[in-house]
Amino acid sequence: MAYPIMMFDHPGWLHGRDGRTRRVLRSANAVWSVICSPAPEGGHAVDMVRLAGDDNGAPIVDTVDPKILIGDATVCGPLRADGPIARVRTSDVWEALGTAITRQVIKAATARDNYRRFCEAHGQRYDTAAGPAWLFPTPDVILELPDQSFDALRMRFFRGGLRAAAEAALTAADGWAEMTGEQLVDAVQSVRRIGPWTAGATVADVTNDYSLYPFADLAVRTWARKLAPSVHWPETEPEFGRTWQAMAGTQLSEWTLLTLAWGVRHAIGVAL
Repeated sequence: MAYPIMMFDHPGWLHGRDGRTRRVLRSANAVWSVICSPAPEGGHAVDMVRLAGDDNGAPIVDTVDPKILIGDATVCGPLRADGPIARVRTSDVWEALGTAITRQVIKAATARDNYRRFCEAHGQRYDTAAGPAWLFPTPDVILELPDQSFDALRMRFFRGGLRAAAEAALTAADGWAEMTGEQLVDAVQSVRRIGPWTAGATVADVTNDYSLYPFADLAVRTWARKLAPSVHWPETEPEFGRTWQAMAGTQLSEWTLLTLAWGVRHAIGVAL
């Protein structure tokens, strides 16, 4: 199936020299490979193959078309010019939560490198048609790792949060899968060492509802300023959040997702 430009923001996406981008995802009782290939007519051809488990539904891809945007033309114009964006949801709440923890308080490039090393060392490897890819380690594996295993992979800062989340996932994961986005934000925040940013990033990854993302965080503020430098953006996070929410109105999810995709793509040339 062909999709528009993909948003490859999750660190699990691996880019091959042949132009294809691959990832493996858990989906309930199955594991899927997702391979995105540049399509001749533009956008991406997306191929999903079940690698293991039951055929219980492939990962979900959502498309956001900036043509629907309303509001300040200074912001909406550049987003419309880039065209529609498609994003694959992370099917497994545990994986989304673990990923969000590894992204706390460090630069995106560093987080991506740390995440990939950690998955290659302790996650399950699958061979796809585009090359090998790794799942995020399961909760059981996380809880069995000694301190040294985290430290050796520059994950010392995250080990407490990952262990707390792993303990919670072993007892609560089935319930998490049945919750609405708003309920899941609250439930995940009840886990020790998990705050609002991590909870919001987790749920946005699972649902593609970016109204639940921490939309005043540094990434959104940075890209908004580059996207629309003529706008007088507030300096502080709370003031920016109020301004962004007021400008976006009922399209908070679309504004936030499209701005993040615009920023990554224009910063390094591809929506990573």
